[in-house]
Amino acid sequence: MITPSDAILKLAQNIRLLIMDVDGVLTDGRIFIRDNGEEIKSFHTLDGHGIKMLHECGLQTAIITGRDAPSVGIRVQQLNIAHYFKGIHDKKRCYEDLLSTLGLTEGQCAYIGDDVVDLPVMVRCGLPVAVPEAHPLVRQYAAWTTQAHAGAGAVRELCELILQSQGLLQPLLDRYTA
Repeated sequence: MITPSDAILKLAQNIRLLIMDVDGVLTDGRIFIRDNGEEIKSFHTLDGHGIKMLHECGLQTAIITGRDAPSVGIRVQQLNIAHYFKGIHDKKRCYEDLLSTLGLTEGQCAYIGDDVVDLPVMVRCGLPVAVPEAHPLVRQYAAWTTQAHAGAGAVRELCELILQSQGLLQPLLDRYTA
């Protein structure tokens, strides 16, 4: 991971909630459709463990996605993501409702996205993050762009950045070598 600037670390120190898009963030953006209409998505275990590390440290996670794929619901359950919003076409409204429900400020939220439909949240949250494959306008509005690619550890990289900024990453990693 590229060492983040002090400004990025300062933004990440305040994060209590990580909100993620799915296609093009937790996946590589490709959608495989079987002859029977079933969608198949590929998720990376590195991202999953990063989400679990956030939970272990008391941070919350959410998914806001425009699609409604059963495989995503299964992955959400596997990772114990408490806030899952599918089939959402107004991500800004969903985001505002979520903040209100959780009693959080925009500065306490990070969002990772890849396409222009993510911008209504990205321009409002405290730490807007893009993946390298993101649309150029999305990268323009991102405070940070991951080095890892979509569906290949980008979310894990962001999770570790947040944990590092809050002094929580090294104690987690030290447990694996103790």
